[in-house]
Amino acid sequence: MSAENETLVATQLAAQLEEKKENAALVDFKMVTFSLADKDYSIDIMHVKEIAKAGRFTFVPNTLPFVLGVYNLRGEIIPILDLRIFFNIEVPPRDENKLENMLILQVEDQKFGVVVDKIDKVIGVQKSSIQPPHPLFGDINIKYIDGVVESNNRLYVLLDITRIFSSKDVAETPVPGAPFEKPQRIVKQVQQAAPIPKAQAAAVLEEGKVKSPADIARSISGEKAPAEEDASAVDIKFISESLLTYKNFTVSSVNSSWVKHRYLEWSKETKKNQLQNSNDADSFLKTFWSPFSNEWWSKEYADAVAKILPDNSAKQIVVWNPGCGKGTETYSLACILKKRYPEAKIRIYAQDIDLLNVSNAGLMSVPANLASDWYSPYLTKKANGEYTFNQEIKDSIMFEYHDCKNTNALPSVDIIFARDILSLLDEKAQESVVADFIEKMKGNAIAIIGENEEMPDSFSFGENAVGTLVAYTKD
Repeated sequence: MSAENETLVATQLAAQLEEKKENAALVDFKMVTFSLADKDYSIDIMHVKEIAKAGRFTFVPNTLPFVLGVYNLRGEIIPILDLRIFFNIEVPPRDENKLENMLILQVEDQKFGVVVDKIDKVIGVQKSSIQPPHPLFGDINIKYIDGVVESNNRLYVLLDITRIFSSKDVAETPVPGAPFEKPQRIVKQVQQAAPIPKAQAAAVLEEGKVKSPADIARSISGEKAPAEEDASAVDIKFISESLLTYKNFTVSSVNSSWVKHRYLEWSKETKKNQLQNSNDADSFLKTFWSPFSNEWWSKEYADAVAKILPDNSAKQIVVWNPGCGKGTETYSLACILKKRYPEAKIRIYAQDIDLLNVSNAGLMSVPANLASDWYSPYLTKKANGEYTFNQEIKDSIMFEYHDCKNTNALPSVDIIFARDILSLLDEKAQESVVADFIEKMKGNAIAIIGENEEMPDSFSFGENAVGTLVAYTKD
């Protein structure tokens, strides 16, 4: 080789060596990689304490489905979670004698074991190469992803372990994720393990009220467990996002008390902590809607409404009924008003954004069985044998196509009957509509909203309760 060629080769080798040194110097982030259902994921190595293989976890009752149980790690009792179940990935039947691949993680001052399919290796990358996840990410909810990064022609999803395992409410704007597919049913086997010291076992069980891995870890370490509502704050935040996505239902101060209570009830019933589809959202909300929504009222409910209506000697009673639906609620209310104020002229402004419902409401026929019910005095029989409301009741109602979020050119009202509609508005619209309520209400007027709703915190109303019904008055 000529001296010129030798010099060229030496220069190239020196340049390559210098480039490798520069690249090595730029590696400022290391992550442990693993697989779930043959897809690549990673975790910040700073959260990984060790890698282990273990099995025969001690089952803990009344925990969420992804909590496999607890494990004695060299005298320290830690909760064990299956990330596949957490992310709704199908899990093959478990062999109780098979050891599971586990990452032992530490988040803040708590340790967890997470079960994965396969643990790969440690990879170093540049932080600048981590890209934000695409909004249409379909495998897991986007709020649990820190980013995506490519290494050696493989794309890794970097998980936000702090968000996944923290039971504290993270104060940031929720990011809507892709809808979840309904997970396969997974039958968890109760496995036997070495006995756990009585004091530690009592901490784990905490009278059967343990709800999350964070709670288990805090109990074992002797810390005071947070309130059940606080422990499920992150789950409720996700529930809120899903309700908005699937049902246009806004969780706010109007209904947050009910949502928190319902979450605890629903998660016990279904063993789920997430809404995975529209059917789940329907199941969650089934107890929210006020009695006899879109149905004819029972005599007992009609009597309760009549009882909460205030005394009023006015010659005309003006009522605003936004969200009237098909009209069953409006007609029922009209009959009660006529009974409660027999000498007054009743005027109901019934509004809805469903044009078909509003158009057909005035032509509604009444089931024959109502003719022998409390509706009887307000019905008439048509020539074809069908029943309908008498002309006085019909004349008292004006069905209109109108969105209550827009300007309402109504006179001052004596009664606002707006069951459940506030929860179907965004928070800004809730504030605007309630402000309109106050503006339209006469001094002695009342407003009745959904039985599981409350007026927004920013408004001050007086309250008068009769059973489960609440009449709000100007304070």
